[in-house]
Amino acid sequence: MAAVALSRQEKIERILLLEEIDRRAEEKRKQDEIRNVELHADEIRARCKTLAGFVREAWHILEPEAEYIHSWHVDAICSHLEAVTDGRINRLLINVPPGSSKSLIVSVLWPAWEWGPCGRRALRYLATAFNEIPVKRDTRKSRDLIASSWYQKLWPEVKLVRSAEMSFANDSTGFREGIPFGSLTSQRGDRLIIDDPHSTKTAESDAERTATTRLFREGAVNRLNNQKKSAIIVIMQRLHEDDISGIILQLGMPYVHLMLPMEFDPARACETIIGFKDPRTDDKQLLEPIRFPREEVERLKIDMGSYAYSGQYDQNPTPRSGGMFQKGDFEIVELTQVRAGGVMVRAWDFAASVPKPGKKPDWTVGLKMKKVGATFYVLDVIRGQWSAGQVEVKLKETAANDGKQVRIRKPQDPAAAGKSDAQTKTNLLAGYDVVTKPNTGDKTTRARPASAQAEAGNIKMVRAPWNDILIQELCAFPAGSHDDQVDALSDALDELALGIQKVPLVGPIVVRVATPSPGRF
Repeated sequence: MAAVALSRQEKIERILLLEEIDRRAEEKRKQDEIRNVELHADEIRARCKTLAGFVREAWHILEPEAEYIHSWHVDAICSHLEAVTDGRINRLLINVPPGSSKSLIVSVLWPAWEWGPCGRRALRYLATAFNEIPVKRDTRKSRDLIASSWYQKLWPEVKLVRSAEMSFANDSTGFREGIPFGSLTSQRGDRLIIDDPHSTKTAESDAERTATTRLFREGAVNRLNNQKKSAIIVIMQRLHEDDISGIILQLGMPYVHLMLPMEFDPARACETIIGFKDPRTDDKQLLEPIRFPREEVERLKIDMGSYAYSGQYDQNPTPRSGGMFQKGDFEIVELTQVRAGGVMVRAWDFAASVPKPGKKPDWTVGLKMKKVGATFYVLDVIRGQWSAGQVEVKLKETAANDGKQVRIRKPQDPAAAGKSDAQTKTNLLAGYDVVTKPNTGDKTTRARPASAQAEAGNIKMVRAPWNDILIQELCAFPAGSHDDQVDALSDALDELALGIQKVPLVGPIVVRVATPSPGRF
């Protein structure tokens, strides 16, 4: 039977009929959903008492086509945000991989949960990201969730009186303002949500990255209504050693740090003050094996490269496999495992410049190392961005703490001013065993003996808070943004291997007299 050709008008009518069928089906679905909410409202509200429960219940409003897949990491994020809500935490740093629903949970669902199930409608939110695109996206999602019939049936007391693409407000003076991070000025809120403040395109730019971290340090705290009760939440993937997360960690800012890498690293297992501990036990165990199975993770490594993958997915912008130094080269030992005897040195690397406004300051580092047989133990690292006067105070204070059995090695700049400065520091340390040597050759060449000893497994570190920052700098060398600790390690090992003779660690101090070599005072 021959097909009958439809006229243009008939085609239009058929399209309109199909659209009407779809419209009625969608309307029926919404009505069924409303009836279901009305019938089970108390049960739904009970499940929404926790943020994780609210995430489960509200997911279908935000992602109707995507099945919700629960993971323990969602519980971890939610429990830390709940600790912000109840006042146990007011500074929170979360580092998780892309695709972990971090923006949806923190920027979209959490504010709606605090307004609705928690009944805290007067809370005011400033939500920011690196540009307008994610800011608009998350503002719209949060607004549409609160305005949805599902939410309004459950928490009708939350009434929106202002609704725009970048901001909305309720009739209890609460609001949510979306702001690109670079425009974070003048507004104030009870919650400052900083979601991925760096762009993957600009994080490698020193100028762009420094501008972002400076704005964070100088402007974020000023955006809070109450310094004690208001909260800052930074949630991001790592993009560089000196990104905002890196600055928070390097400066020891009082943030609770929830760090969940895609692949578990036992040496970096996360524990926080609210009693959370990463539940994984096996090295390289995956965060979300259902959403990110092993084959997908391995493909990501190939596509992105080790540096980008290590930062964005493993929250460590220095890969486990570095350049001259490998993370696995360094065994962390307890102080009680350090062998007795041997000789010790504290090698210093002094900042080349005084910190100035608008200029990235240099670090002064003092690294203490002990040699017993063929083994080198890193016993202590002190590190700071100090003025010249502060360096002199720290130098004398550290020498007194170390004792006269620890040799002090200092570098000397070959210029006349460098010689004068070296002599001044030597005079400050009168009575101690001090040696000053000029650095010859480039930094990479000077680091090669330490690299060889590390590869042979001869360098061990005493377990201490400075371990991670030292290892990250070593693994990033020579491409990293800092090398002060690498220089100090290289000089300490050089002094122990070539310049120092064995002396007793207890009893009288033996004074050694030797013909000065060039640069020695």
